[in-house]
Amino acid sequence: MKEKITRKIAFGALFSALIAVCSWIAIPVPSTSISFTLQTFAVLIAASLGGWKTGTASVLCYILIGAVGAPVFSGFRGGVGVLAGVTGGYIIGFVLTALIVGAARDVFGMKTAPLAAAMILGVIVCYAFGTAWFCIIYEGEMTFGSALSICVLPYMPFDAIKIAAALIIARRTYKYI
Repeated sequence: MKEKITRKIAFGALFSALIAVCSWIAIPVPSTSISFTLQTFAVLIAASLGGWKTGTASVLCYILIGAVGAPVFSGFRGGVGVLAGVTGGYIIGFVLTALIVGAARDVFGMKTAPLAAAMILGVIVCYAFGTAWFCIIYEGEMTFGSALSICVLPYMPFDAIKIAAALIIARRTYKYI
């Protein structure tokens, strides 16, 4: 029993570190001020391999580490100010993504169709939460539609690739976890 708990804690810490490292890999998108990062990819991997408990705990740990000031968010930033800023809603949305993907993994196992559907739904929920937060930050200066064109549309092709890669990697590595 202790081995199982120790193993989950170790994987949770590993997944938190993976999310942090993937947040540092940023590719700027010229038409917006928000960079394309691999955070979503890491969240999908953590939830797929860890299930809802370990996957969500690793995302929460990542957010907590960043909130106390460690530079784990994109651009080597940290602190509560990042969470309260324009990208904070997307970071908090990672928790919902992990819950959705992890729950699907726990219910359906590593079956391709349900896991892919959960990853797509998880990213959509993250987009919705983050975009709503973005609109709140801009206090009515921007409509939800304009925010979608800035914050979501340029990233959809990248996120489709991240979902496909996460699905392939998670399915191939699950037997070793």
